[in-house]
Amino acid sequence: MYAIIETGSKQYKVSPGDILKVELLGAEDASVVKLPAVAIVKEDGIVAGPALNGAYVNAEVICSGRGKKINIFTYKAKKNVRRRQGHRQAFTKLKIKEIVG
Repeated sequence: MYAIIETGSKQYKVSPGDILKVELLGAEDASVVKLPAVAIVKEDGIVAGPALNGAYVNAEVICSGRGKKINIFTYKAKKNVRRRQGHRQAFTKLKIKEIVG
């Protein structure tokens, strides 16, 4: 059994026990968050659309943090124009507890 959830404008395929990194949620560590399910796949078939009736996935927040730094370097050849910029993406690490629905 697995579910497709949507968070941070992205969709993820999850099963109970999975650990995944999603966009920063702003929830405290060790708290439980409800994530809306887009589709649920069971042994007897797929449930999606209006038939879901408010199905959701319970997930426990393990930690929040920032990812590895990436460097963005742009330049214009022969013009002495250089620019360096760094970025670290914020994330929340979740552990999927159960699929309700």
